[in-house]
Amino acid sequence: MTTTTPVLNPRVIALAHYAARALLEHVLARHGATFQQSVTLRLAAVAEGPVERDRIVEDLVGALKIDATEAHSVVGELISAGLLAPHEPSRVRITDTGRALFETTSAETAPITARVYAGIPAEDLAVAGRVLSLITERADEELAALNK
Repeated sequence: MTTTTPVLNPRVIALAHYAARALLEHVLARHGATFQQSVTLRLAAVAEGPVERDRIVEDLVGALKIDATEAHSVVGELISAGLLAPHEPSRVRITDTGRALFETTSAETAPITARVYAGIPAEDLAVAGRVLSLITERADEELAALNK
């Protein structure tokens, strides 16, 4: 039986995304966190200090394609859980507990990610990165046009 390598298409991209996301969600579930919360914590963790709440919401809307109300809700969940804290009138900052959760889940997913990517040549990863970035850019442009 001969199998052919599939050409990159929306289904192939979706299957890869959902497989990788399922791995992350498996780790997050052990800590009582959701995918959206993880993305939000990452935004706060990599910031150079407190960040405008609206900036985090804007980044979530752009990255996850959710509406601003849902993004504000995720930020609120993290504040209620003590993983983010209000700072000044319109900023939030990651708390020590939030940073610990981010670092723990990152550390737990790192070896899984390493196994998934193991043996894939750097050149292939570079090509895939360029192609997927271009697809993301074009899809974002199409979505913006549809939302006008």
